[in-house]
Amino acid sequence: MRGSRRADAVVIGAGSAGLAAAIRLAQVGARVIVIAAGSGSTRLAPGWIDVAGYLPGEPSPLASPRRGIERLAARRPEHPYALIGAEVVAEAVRWLIQTVAAGPLAGYAYAGGIEANMRLVTALGALKPTACAPTSFTAGEAATLHRVAIVGVPALRDFHAKLCADNLAAAGIEASAHSVALETSRADASTLELARALDDPRTRGAFAARLASAVGASEAVGVPAILGLREPHAVHAELGQRLGRPVFEIPTLPPSVPGTRLDEILRHALRTAGGTLVLGSRVVSHERSGERITRIATDTAGSPTSYEAEHYVLATGGFHSGALSLDSHWRAREEVFGLPLAGLPREGAPRFVEGYFDEQPLSRAGVAVGDDLRAVGAENVFVAGASLPGAVPWREASGEGIALASGYRVAAVLAGELGAAPAPQSSGAAAPAEGATA
Repeated sequence: MRGSRRADAVVIGAGSAGLAAAIRLAQVGARVIVIAAGSGSTRLAPGWIDVAGYLPGEPSPLASPRRGIERLAARRPEHPYALIGAEVVAEAVRWLIQTVAAGPLAGYAYAGGIEANMRLVTALGALKPTACAPTSFTAGEAATLHRVAIVGVPALRDFHAKLCADNLAAAGIEASAHSVALETSRADASTLELARALDDPRTRGAFAARLASAVGASEAVGVPAILGLREPHAVHAELGQRLGRPVFEIPTLPPSVPGTRLDEILRHALRTAGGTLVLGSRVVSHERSGERITRIATDTAGSPTSYEAEHYVLATGGFHSGALSLDSHWRAREEVFGLPLAGLPREGAPRFVEGYFDEQPLSRAGVAVGDDLRAVGAENVFVAGASLPGAVPWREASGEGIALASGYRVAAVLAGELGAAPAPQSSGAAAPAEGATA
């Protein structure tokens, strides 16, 4: 074994829940190590913070995320929002906005909050409610759209401008579809390749000129989310200035450019605060003393490493990530610590139903926790994100809100147990810790 590393807290999982908890803890001086088998799901997501967009069983989107939080909590006392509360969610969203503003992408910003949902354009031309999003998306807010040009790029085969425009037209928004070439070295390019190309001022200048001649008298222009990877604010601002009208991004299939931007911002905040991130590191065993986890062991690039900490944060996800599993006898299990689960169907009840879009009986399963998000049966393990029971994020449009707010809440509880001062609302930097890694 390579040896043992010690920390105040070890966070398992590098999605937005795990990184939010780790950053907040590092900002108050805690020694924090994040370990994860992969890069986390943030790079696959559109970068929006969906807090509460729908109530299951009600067709209309929610106008107010705050009201949605309150109603979800009232309906289901086991829902994560019932344990976290609306004010913590609001604080977490404000913290994220400040963290992005202080991040490495100059001028890049998020806007929003939990008082009102924006309805933003998706790749299918649907109008999706979200609480917070990059400002490169917000000119696509449905209330401001009247006559819009939707632009596709031939090299991007997974975005269909006509489909998006036709569905917007069906929703009452005058929309037209256009195709505008973007110079790349390949005929079939990913969103990341196209975004890197637009970081070059010459490439984006040529693209802006082609856009201006294509989009006619439209009042706003929607493009796939490819407006720069390293200089997104500069790309977005320049296109808007050259076209003389608002430009907005539209989410695409993974890989996600805005998701990658957000992930890079959060990793930067962790490094700046002195935390350590170790990827490609899967937990293979753990040791206990009573109800305390004393040590975990990982297999990193084939070389075992152990970690000892006062506290552990479990932010590994649910069934979709493999953090929860079902065996051949339909027994569900949490894979890292074998922790008790909540939200499982009662004995003998079905685990699945036939309707594809129906709520599946297993969908609310997660690790059983107390009011402070402490795992049942492990007094020094806290749980955040999709590992929590009680929610159906895809039906509620609540996943990123739960992830961000639960990570934020766990960090506040742990900071108190570690004797740290309350974490500041800004992402103010501390000196990097010796040995911190990217």
